[in-house]
Amino acid sequence: MDEQKAVMKNAASSKTPGTALAFAALALLIATVLFWFNLANKVSIPANRTLFIFAFLLAPVLGVASFVMKARWFGSIAAVAAIIGGVFLTATIAISRQQVADNPITVGDTVPYFTAVDDQGNQFVSDVLYGTPTVIKFFRAHW
Repeated sequence: MDEQKAVMKNAASSKTPGTALAFAALALLIATVLFWFNLANKVSIPANRTLFIFAFLLAPVLGVASFVMKARWFGSIAAVAAIIGGVFLTATIAISRQQVADNPITVGDTVPYFTAVDDQGNQFVSDVLYGTPTVIKFFRAHW
């Protein structure tokens, strides 16, 4: 009977709040990253990124809290991933400010001459656009 109680106690202790919190931290980070890249794909990342930064910072805080709450070993892996990922993404946003040029191209301006490589690896020259209405959007997903 005592052996059965010990097995039950070990099974119950494997579900610690720290472990659940670690996986919640990692899930928050993954969901926020997926949402960020979905918006980046649509070229619609908001100018005010406060909620993203909050979520990126909340993930490491929850990860550290999961250690305080004694997460199991597999919860610790999730916590470390949330901590590293959240700190990395927050730092990347902090050091990578996008700036608008002093003299940006506006609607109706002539496209300046440039060369680039297209998605097929071929050389592209802006002269081929002369005389046709063209929309050019240079965008990166912030970092």
